[in-house]
Amino acid sequence: MPQLLDQTTDQRIVHDGTWEQFKFIQKGFDGSPGVRLFYFDGIIEILMPGREHEIFASIIGYLITTFLTEKGIFFQPTRSMTQEKEGVASAQADESYCIGSVKPIPDLSIEVVFSSGGISKLERYQANGVPEVWFWEDGLLKLYHLTDGSYVPIERSLLPGLSELDLDWFRRCVLMAETDTGEAIRAFRRQI
Repeated sequence: MPQLLDQTTDQRIVHDGTWEQFKFIQKGFDGSPGVRLFYFDGIIEILMPGREHEIFASIIGYLITTFLTEKGIFFQPTRSMTQEKEGVASAQADESYCIGSVKPIPDLSIEVVFSSGGISKLERYQANGVPEVWFWEDGLLKLYHLTDGSYVPIERSLLPGLSELDLDWFRRCVLMAETDTGEAIRAFRRQI
């Protein structure tokens, strides 16, 4: 009898390959919801996020969307759209946003890290020219801003409008949402 995948934890496959092989695999997964594909430096990664991963990504996305909406900041949520530089890098963030105007590459990409990756994924985003990348890992939020072609850690966002976001309160609300999402959202809204 075939074994069912564990839907509570991330499932990850990493394989050496060429850009052409990556594009072939990408085409094969076309229309497969919940599968994220990455390519950089001859490495192909296929990620099927687990339940906890998706819960945190949704909560983070909802709170960012709420903040931008309440502050009247123009944005376009681009979720996990493919961010790609032909032949070099391809990435799909858990959440991503264009801020201020619509662009081919989002201003902000957010990664929820459960199984692996973390800041090693920055190279993919750097190759694509994403201005800011946030990582949520083990209850911590780490921010990186692209400066002179390299990412530097920052304490608060440098993107228009998001620089006003109280990151400590944001982090507490994300953690609060683990047990009561509705209360976390209401608390977050009250603080905006």
